[in-house]
Amino acid sequence: MKPRIAIDAMGGDEGVPVMIAGAALARHRHENFQFLLVGDETQIKSALDQHPNLRAASEILHSDVVVTGDDKVSAALRKAKTSSMGMAIDAVKSGHASAAVSAGNTGALMATAKLALRTMPGIDRPALSALLPTLEDTDVVMLDLGANTECEAKNLVQFAVMGAAYSRIIFGFDRPRVRLLNIGTEEMKGTDQLRDAAQHLRDATGLNMDFQGFVEADKINRGECDVVVCDGFTGNIALKSIEGTARFVTDLLRRAFTSSIRSKFGFLVSRPATELLRHHLDPNNHNGAVFMGLNGVVVKSHGSANIKGVANAVEVAARLVEEDITARITQDLARIQAE
Repeated sequence: MKPRIAIDAMGGDEGVPVMIAGAALARHRHENFQFLLVGDETQIKSALDQHPNLRAASEILHSDVVVTGDDKVSAALRKAKTSSMGMAIDAVKSGHASAAVSAGNTGALMATAKLALRTMPGIDRPALSALLPTLEDTDVVMLDLGANTECEAKNLVQFAVMGAAYSRIIFGFDRPRVRLLNIGTEEMKGTDQLRDAAQHLRDATGLNMDFQGFVEADKINRGECDVVVCDGFTGNIALKSIEGTARFVTDLLRRAFTSSIRSKFGFLVSRPATELLRHHLDPNNHNGAVFMGLNGVVVKSHGSANIKGVANAVEVAARLVEEDITARITQDLARIQAE
């Protein structure tokens, strides 16, 4: 099966040039990828002049209507039929594309995707999932990161099933280690919803996951679990805190290494280690947040993602299509609903 990815070429801070170059890099890495490039035809054709390999594997769908970062969700939905974002998602709905990738407005993208694709049977609410770096060789899957500010226990259970399926596809785990984000690891800690969800996951049998209870926020990046589950309010705050701390550390190191001649010499000596740190914390290496639980694959790229980051988001989308994540989630939900 050749994944055909619809690219919202007008999304993101840099727009068409970076989105097209990112798709071209993904195509260079994976010759079987096909593309539907949605956006202003003149700009896309101009960008494709630099990427003949991508041009040979692409179809252009014209749209000069853009969902901006300042657009309210209601405004984005009103122009969903004509915007590059809405048309990319509609291509997934119609079967003209197998997945969509956009670097546009997150709230607008979620609302447009949910309205067009609807949630899967057995899923009450979709969730936003992303990969975060850890001290181990693999990232940790975390969801929800902002789609649902309040969740019931059943929502958290569904998120756990979706996150485990995602982890199995991306990292090849047979039984990913799953934990619920909480203020402590003791069974009596947390809200009623958290405790109820934990009990349900402990009692469930036949699931392709290893549920290990609760995890505290300071352990998210330690590599002690493969999937972290939480409501969107908590998850978004945790994510922003992690990203802010990463930027703080890198800025602090940069300031320290440029404070004196001696510090600059120390930077040269320690440069291999600092380059490793920079690479590990670079969000482009973990780019590609997934809207889980929809009847179709939609991936959100960082608005500020560079070419490498866009390529990574495209590769995430293609991998989920190739491994049929919708079918995997459906099978796991059937097991837990049968109990």
